[in-house]
Amino acid sequence: MNAHQNNNLIEIKNLKMYFPITKGLLRRKVGDVKAVDDISFDIKQNETLGLVGESGCGKTTTGRCILRLYQPTSGSIVFNGTDISSIPEKQVRPLRRHMGAIFQDPYGSLNPRQSARTIAGMPLIVHHMIDKKDLDDKVAELFNLVGLDSSMMDRVPHEFSGGQRQRLGIARALACNPSLIVCDEPISALDVSIQAQIINLLEKLQKSLGLTYLFIAHDLSVVQHISDRVAVMYLGRIVEIANSKELYQSPLHPYTKALLSAVPVPNPVRERERVRIVLKGEVPSPAHPPTGCHFHPRCSIASAECEEFIPPLNTISGTHQVSCLKV
Repeated sequence: MNAHQNNNLIEIKNLKMYFPITKGLLRRKVGDVKAVDDISFDIKQNETLGLVGESGCGKTTTGRCILRLYQPTSGSIVFNGTDISSIPEKQVRPLRRHMGAIFQDPYGSLNPRQSARTIAGMPLIVHHMIDKKDLDDKVAELFNLVGLDSSMMDRVPHEFSGGQRQRLGIARALACNPSLIVCDEPISALDVSIQAQIINLLEKLQKSLGLTYLFIAHDLSVVQHISDRVAVMYLGRIVEIANSKELYQSPLHPYTKALLSAVPVPNPVRERERVRIVLKGEVPSPAHPPTGCHFHPRCSIASAECEEFIPPLNTISGTHQVSCLKV
């Protein structure tokens, strides 16, 4: 596919994904779960954008909207110049071969009854990109790419270790030679020693294949290592986007500051000197989000206007954007 003129592979504008809440025998709609509530961002070609936030903030839903596994309630998703947010499934299918997905659970996302050969090669068969006689050669090539031995092709998922299963999931994501891969917490279910191997593999593949990643995670230290830019999400909205180094060195949003204060520092002297920011209260329900700024009930610097006005995502300097009336 042709590169988009401004070097953005993905452009998200005012994206909303609401899930209806129904009640009674007639399934009458009584409200919405506002999983993603009016977010805008872009991802450049060959870039890794980290998307971080607490569980339930809408990170995975955002990734699934981009893959069009969900049809958004409103807003636009421009993928390589084509708005895919509302086109019918029939037109989405050919575009999907240019997207890949790596899921959180390397066991649950693989069919336990299929061989590794079938799992890795299935996207090629579905998109009619290969003759069956050439499948073994292509799967062997994919295995080699992700560090698996081609002699493992006849094994089923339970015969692989956790790290090997995730490598198999990566091989499947790469099968159709995509330009974008949505990595949905790809290392959170793995041992720490294996996490580093998978991160290094993803970085190596990005360099050699020219891939673009949306890297969804809640582990901020991993995101700092792999991402070019980081977007911080809270209760369906993006509160801050910045260059990875800038965000970690000088966060501006109170929520980002609280998140980063919880990341352990390997230096014991600095760790003792650090001030931990403990947020008050619980994360509100996305079915009943607060008015105005969603973060105001837990924010130490909130004022009356924060309860009334939704803060826009303003550019502070360069690529650093923050959604806060107090910054």
